[in-house]
Amino acid sequence: MTPVAADPELVFSDSDWNFETLDRTLAAISDIALNDLKLDIYPNQIEIISSEQMLDAYSSHGMPLMYNHWSFGKHFARDQTLYQKGYQGLAYEIVINSNPCIAYLMEENSMTMQALVMAHASFGHNHFFKNNYLFRQWTDADGILPYLDFAKKYITKCEDEYGFEEVEAILDAAHALMDQGVFRYNRPPRLSEADRMAKLAARAKHEEMTFNDLWRTLPNIDEDDEEKEERQAEVRNIKLPEENILYFIEKASPVLRPWQRELVRIVRNVSQYFYPQKQTKVMNEGCATFVHHYIMNELYDRGQIGEGAIMEFLHSHSSVVFQPEFDDPRYSGINPYALGFAMMEDIKRICEDPKDEDREWFPEIAGTGAWRDVLKNAWANYRDESFILQYLSPKLMRSLHMFAIADNAKETHVEVSAIHDEAGYRRVRDRLAAMYDIGVHEPNIQVTGANLDGDRILHLRHDVQNGRLLTDKTKDAVLTHIETLWGHEVNLEEAPA
Repeated sequence: MTPVAADPELVFSDSDWNFETLDRTLAAISDIALNDLKLDIYPNQIEIISSEQMLDAYSSHGMPLMYNHWSFGKHFARDQTLYQKGYQGLAYEIVINSNPCIAYLMEENSMTMQALVMAHASFGHNHFFKNNYLFRQWTDADGILPYLDFAKKYITKCEDEYGFEEVEAILDAAHALMDQGVFRYNRPPRLSEADRMAKLAARAKHEEMTFNDLWRTLPNIDEDDEEKEERQAEVRNIKLPEENILYFIEKASPVLRPWQRELVRIVRNVSQYFYPQKQTKVMNEGCATFVHHYIMNELYDRGQIGEGAIMEFLHSHSSVVFQPEFDDPRYSGINPYALGFAMMEDIKRICEDPKDEDREWFPEIAGTGAWRDVLKNAWANYRDESFILQYLSPKLMRSLHMFAIADNAKETHVEVSAIHDEAGYRRVRDRLAAMYDIGVHEPNIQVTGANLDGDRILHLRHDVQNGRLLTDKTKDAVLTHIETLWGHEVNLEEAPA
């Protein structure tokens, strides 16, 4: 029996892949992403890794370079056990918000899945990282990998000089405060951009000399007078209350030595890097899913992938955007891929084929046909909370069977407080958007005072939201970590907001 010849127009014809096929498929995906969707991306760097390497990346927040910490090893052992026993799968890819944008693809993927994840990560996530205002404001795509390289070397060096346990104690304490170690609002820089870059360059040069000089192997134990005066000037300029507890401790702690302050700064900078991702899960995954769905279907429409590939893709895509019902054992909340993708597909529908209801709710975009521009504007200028408030439509609320429930712990029953009418739609939208406000989920704890010339007690205040107090066990554990970094008594007051 004579085998059927492969279609010369197809970029790939079976499940096997090689680097030539990857390159050819990437070129076809790039044409659609850049010339049809008009995406704006960082240069791409695509690397193929094994399942073991993927598990390793899982354990360290998905970063290719990361300092050592026992918690990463714990996560690796857990995920490896679950994966080997078949209880957990692995992501098809991991993508890094860096310039170039690095995407890690599993070597076990079929060629169809390699095409999907290149479209998803190297173009969808890549565009979102480069253009969303939160990432532009809070992350440095050019500097993150060199910084992590510095952090890894610096912490390893500290372990060699001061001992593993000394370093681990500081990292444990700083990790416990990562959620309270970010700036949530932009602040004007204390230095001009030129001065800031000159200072960073001088610091990097100093660290490089320290690493390379065999006779100067010790990270700073003592703080010289100039550094101390500069740090104390920064402390005097901190206006209380201060939301970034790690920043305040790094600058003002009476007991930390310079190398310990550097460890706190490293953890704080890593936490700040991930801060935008916590606020854009729906949008980021929705953008990447919308992009891969559009590109894969366009490849099929152009005759560049076959029926077998599109069927395999649709099976995988359907699994990604599957939303279990509330009474399904698999239900664990709203799937961000499902919600983000559904909203972006709905925006495209409103732009191309609006109903009267859509024209009433979205007069500025309904019927314009400019869905590419609308989506790119949303990807650039919104986070999850504001995106839902702006673009969640009545039609989608009906399709997803959304309604709101008022649940008072003091009552024996719950009340359906919003149904599918005009007022109900707006309440459902408001309630859903509020779920993505990280201020609702993370306690608002701020530094309110520290008598640095007296008893040195550090005063913190928790502004209680909706009567949600801190649990005693967690509170006591975290306060112990704060005392490790502060070196003196820490007092926490809980007050209604």
